[in-house]
Amino acid sequence: MKNYILALDEGTTSTRSILFDRAYNVVCTAQHEFPQIYPRPGWVEHDPMDIYANQYATMTECIAKSGVSPSDIAGAGITNQRETAVVWNRHTGKPVYNAIVWQCRRSTALCEALERQGCGDMIAEKTGLKLDAYFSAGKIKWILDHVDGARAQAERGELLFGTVDTWLLWKLTDGAVHVTDRTNASRTLLYNIHTHTWDRELCDLFGVPMCMLPEVRSSSEHYGVMHLMGADVPLCGIAGDQQAALYGQDCVHAGDLKITYGTGCFLLANTGETPVRSRHGLLTTVAAACAGEPVQYALEGSVFVGGAIIQWLRDELRLIKDSADSEYFARKVRDSGGVYIVPAFAGLGAPYWNMRARGTITGLTRGAGADHLIRAALESIAYQSEDVIAAMRSDMGGAIGNLKVDGGASANNLLMQFQADISNVTVIRPAQKEATALGAALLAGKAAGLPPVSADTPHTVFRPAIPEEERIKLLRGWRKAVKACLLSEETND
Repeated sequence: MKNYILALDEGTTSTRSILFDRAYNVVCTAQHEFPQIYPRPGWVEHDPMDIYANQYATMTECIAKSGVSPSDIAGAGITNQRETAVVWNRHTGKPVYNAIVWQCRRSTALCEALERQGCGDMIAEKTGLKLDAYFSAGKIKWILDHVDGARAQAERGELLFGTVDTWLLWKLTDGAVHVTDRTNASRTLLYNIHTHTWDRELCDLFGVPMCMLPEVRSSSEHYGVMHLMGADVPLCGIAGDQQAALYGQDCVHAGDLKITYGTGCFLLANTGETPVRSRHGLLTTVAAACAGEPVQYALEGSVFVGGAIIQWLRDELRLIKDSADSEYFARKVRDSGGVYIVPAFAGLGAPYWNMRARGTITGLTRGAGADHLIRAALESIAYQSEDVIAAMRSDMGGAIGNLKVDGGASANNLLMQFQADISNVTVIRPAQKEATALGAALLAGKAAGLPPVSADTPHTVFRPAIPEEERIKLLRGWRKAVKACLLSEETND
C-alpha cells in the first residue's frame, strides 16, 4: 500500500513541492524562486522552461530530503497560478514565446475594444467573468498576432495552448497528455461554464483556433504518468490555486466560504451546483470537483491590498521592523481611535471596481499615534474582506456559513478576531496552513484511492464578540472612509 501524495504548487514567484503522508500531514517541502520578466511597464512574463525546470528540481529535492522512495508515492496533484498563458509547438515541445502572466496588462486595449463593441454581457453570461486583461484569451491572441508565423502554425494544428497546469502535465508526461481541469478552463474567457465546453463563439471572437485547446477533465482523475527518479507516479489531481484552497479547506457545500490572506485577499464562496451571477462585481467560477461528481460553482472576489499594507508599514513608513510585529503594536491600543485607512494603492477591487481611487487615511486627531495607524492598517484588511463577504451574502440570499481562513496573515489573532467581529461570522483557522497544496493533494489522493482526511482536524475558532450596535458604528465609519477615497479619484483625472 502506497503511503504518500505529492503536491506540485506552482505559484507566481516560486515553485514548491510538498510531500504529504496518508493522513495528509506535511512530510517535506522544497521551494525554488524563479525569475520575473518585465519587458515593458505593465507587462509580466515567465520563461516556461524555468517553470518546468524548477518544478522538477523541487520534486527531486523534496523526495531526496524526505528519504521516501518514489515508488511509495500513490499519486501527484498540481495546483497553479491560473490565468497565465503558455503556447508551445506540439512537435518540438518548445514555447513560441514566454508565458504571459496573469498580472500582465498588455491585452487591455483588446478588452476595451470588445467592451465598446458590446461583447461584455455575452462574455459574462457564458464565462462568469469580466472582460479583462487578467484572463487568458487576450494573452493567447497577443502571442498569435505578434510572434512571427505563430498564427499560421496554430491554424495548421502545430501549436498548443495551456495554462500552467497543462504545460506541466504535458512536460511531465513527455508530451503524452494535453489536458486541463474545469477550474483552470473557467479562467480563460473561452470556456462556457454552463455547457462545460470550449465555446466556438468566444474562440472566434478572440481569434483562438480550437485545435490549440486542451481536453477539459474533472479536478480528480487519472490523467497520465510521470517518470520520477526511477518510478512511475500517477498524475491525478489538478486545480487552480484558489479553487484548490477552497477544496483544501473542505468548502464543498453551498454557503461554505474561505479567505486566503496573502499580498491581496482572495474570497471564494461555494454556491453548490448552481452558478450565481453576481450583481456586485464578483466573478462566477467553477469549483473543484471529482470525476463522477456534479459540477460545483463558486463566487470569487479579490481585495487588491491585504498583507501588502503591512509591508507598507514596514518598508515605506518604517513603523515596524518585521511584519509579525504588527499584532504586538496594534494590541497596545484598545482600538484605532477612529482612524481608518483605505489602502487603495492601485484602486479598489470588488465590489467597487474603481481603478482611479487612491489610498486615504481619515479620522486623524492630535492623539492618533503610530499604534493607531498600525491597528487601522490591520483592520483595513478585515473591512475590505467584509465588503466582499457582504456582496456574497447579497448575491447568495444570505446563505453564508463559517469563514475558513488560510494564508500568512491568518496567523494574526487580532486580525482574525476583528474579522469575526466586523463580519459577524465564526472564523475557523486550521492547524494545517498549506490549504492550497493540501487541496491538490486531497484531489490526487481521492483519485489514487487513499482514504479522506478526518473532518476533526485541529483548528482555532474565533467567534463574534462585539455588540451589534458597535459593529454597525464601525462599519459606518469605514463606509465614510471609502466614500472619501472614491471622491479622491476626481483629483486623479
